[in-house]
Amino acid sequence: MTAGRRPTRVGQVVSNRMDKTIVVEVEHFRRHRLYGKAVRIRRKLMAHDATNTCQVGDVVRVEESRPLSRHKHWRLVEVVQRAALTSDERAAAFATAEEGTEGDPTPNPA
Repeated sequence: MTAGRRPTRVGQVVSNRMDKTIVVEVEHFRRHRLYGKAVRIRRKLMAHDATNTCQVGDVVRVEESRPLSRHKHWRLVEVVQRAALTSDERAAAFATAEEGTEGDPTPNPA
């Protein structure tokens, strides 16, 4: 590791229930030392999300930082890819948007 460079990881957000904290699952493959089979290794990292912008399913880049709490030693650098909505989620979002516009109490300036 060169001086001044912090380790970074890319993973998927699996939880954003905490305030300003996300849980990122990082996955990599390693060969089993005896059998030679590729083994999937998954780690869950807690990362600091100062603006609460991440949603479950987002692909994010995190970098190591000083300890921010007992388990949180990483911080969010960027959101690489936003999570795509499923068809059910998209339909629910459009339904709530349509309900909100029908009962709009503000009069039209016509």
